[in-house]
Amino acid sequence: MKKILFFILIAISMTCFGQDVQNIDSIQINDSIQSSSTIFSNNTSGGVTKAEGDSAYIKEDYATAIQVYESLLKNGEAAEIYYNLGNSYYKIGEIAKAVLNYERALLLQPGNNDIRANLEVARAKTIDKVEPVPEVFFVSWTRSLINSMSVDAWAIWGIISFILLIVALYLFIFSKQVTCKKAGFISGIIFLIITICANLFASEQKEHLVNRNEAIVMNPSITVRSTPRESGTSLFILHEGRKVSVKDNSMKEWKEIRLEDGKVGWVPASAIEVI
Repeated sequence: MKKILFFILIAISMTCFGQDVQNIDSIQINDSIQSSSTIFSNNTSGGVTKAEGDSAYIKEDYATAIQVYESLLKNGEAAEIYYNLGNSYYKIGEIAKAVLNYERALLLQPGNNDIRANLEVARAKTIDKVEPVPEVFFVSWTRSLINSMSVDAWAIWGIISFILLIVALYLFIFSKQVTCKKAGFISGIIFLIITICANLFASEQKEHLVNRNEAIVMNPSITVRSTPRESGTSLFILHEGRKVSVKDNSMKEWKEIRLEDGKVGWVPASAIEVI
């Protein structure tokens, strides 16, 4: 009877877990640098390949490299392409576009230290210096933990820990030795926590990928206004490369933005580009 109930429980859990994994995997192709590199290297987009872009970059022909990488991105997103495109823009002094592409690469590969390092170098070239509102330590730590890996990596952790959870439950239910039962119980709790956290973190990463509400200022400078019109009161000025959060996206011509320090205002939609 125990075995029957155990396998029924496993079947129900596998069904629910499989649905969650399927939802996460719907954006998996956007997130793997190695697989994307292979795809873009072996397939052409308008007669070009990633290898041609890499070759142009090595030869310091950054204009050609930019054309190749942007052409490749028309077929789909890849962190490595965004990263190389950001490097190319940085080399020709287009800091805002460099920051934009580094941010897009980091969105796909949040745990990539090379991308993060180059992004910080590019940010150092921007004019605006905004002090973020202090956060509670736990919130900052949780966000760092979530961003330490991509949605695919968290999904893999979730699958592995779920399998180990089943093994631990099996030991706890069917083992006749007290030591094995204790080990199964304790490890089962640990793997259950990891499974839940991994799925929650993967869902959070997916939310950031699907609903992108952050943008980069692309104009050399823009005046942030109190209302969505040119006659609105001037609040402050932002310069190219500044990252902002889009607070109100309901209007076509104007967007309400928020800075890391809490300041809000309206800017023309044409002056920013969503990450």
